[in-house]
Amino acid sequence: MLESLPLARFGALVASDLRDVTDDPRALESGGWWAVVADFEGRLLCARFGDVRRAPAAAPPTPWRGPHRGSWTSSLDRAAYTAAVARIREHIAAGDVYQANLCRVLSAPLPDPDAADIDALGGRLAHGNPAPHAGVVRLPAHGVEVATASPELYLRRAGRTVLSGPIKGTARTEDGLLEKDHAENVMIVDLVRNDLGRVCASGSVSVPALCALEQHPGLVHLVSTVRGELADGAGWPELLAHTFPPGSVTGAPKSSALRIIRSLEPVPRGPYCGSVGWVDADRGTGELAVGIRTFWIDRTAPGGAVLRFGTGAGITWGSDPQGEWAETELKAERLLAVASGAHEYVATGGRP
Repeated sequence: MLESLPLARFGALVASDLRDVTDDPRALESGGWWAVVADFEGRLLCARFGDVRRAPAAAPPTPWRGPHRGSWTSSLDRAAYTAAVARIREHIAAGDVYQANLCRVLSAPLPDPDAADIDALGGRLAHGNPAPHAGVVRLPAHGVEVATASPELYLRRAGRTVLSGPIKGTARTEDGLLEKDHAENVMIVDLVRNDLGRVCASGSVSVPALCALEQHPGLVHLVSTVRGELADGAGWPELLAHTFPPGSVTGAPKSSALRIIRSLEPVPRGPYCGSVGWVDADRGTGELAVGIRTFWIDRTAPGGAVLRFGTGAGITWGSDPQGEWAETELKAERLLAVASGAHEYVATGGRP
């Protein structure tokens, strides 16, 4: 079996020499450099590394052999997903919720699990789908093997200043964005402002950018920025307690959206829609991404190790069920091609 030493990689930062692992968020205020992975369901893993250095981007040290393109299965098929969209619209009509994010988890068996290195997949993603908040956390002994190509900032902290960058509104081109996308973005900005307001100083929360257009590989997003100054005595434990899960992947009101999500989604989201990132407790800085566009290896799955990936869409009263299904397909298509294309390269000798 491939020897997979503990590792974390975020941009030019590469961390090795694992020193400590904990689920206590207070560790992020103690000292040292930490990699952070939080499942949507609330499981938190903080890993402190002793050697953190800058290294140039390079090809991964081991080849990545991904699943066959045709082997992916979904936790919700098209009929089930569109039916769930219709059910959320019924909840909206009843006044239970204004918006809810509906997701599905895709899974495919790994053709050679013993040789599968999540860092190699991270290298593929960096070349085939570059993203501003890309990262890899490899801690196989702790059940964490995650590679993200996330475009979305959950929390960035510099001293007492905190930023969040919620994304709502996705289309193939700018012309494809709808009025519904702008309304949804504003709705989630209000939610994020409210979340940050619980942990930030009174009057310090602002919105420096609203519905800014961002270009990403194969699609465009509407992105807003919410800023605040932490209240006295507040730190990472309070930030996570009051803002997690991220508002853009839950809905509004968040508590109602979470209840609906639990009733409609048949499997846990895991690190998808959770958070992946790093915290430098010595410098009082950190950057956590929303765990979207994220792959993870599940070696405990019945029948053998699988690669998983999540995709979803925000549902409002103006949502068209077939259109929302198409949005989940759009978000997944390029990344699944990158993750599976290496298998075709190995098998045929052609270009990935």
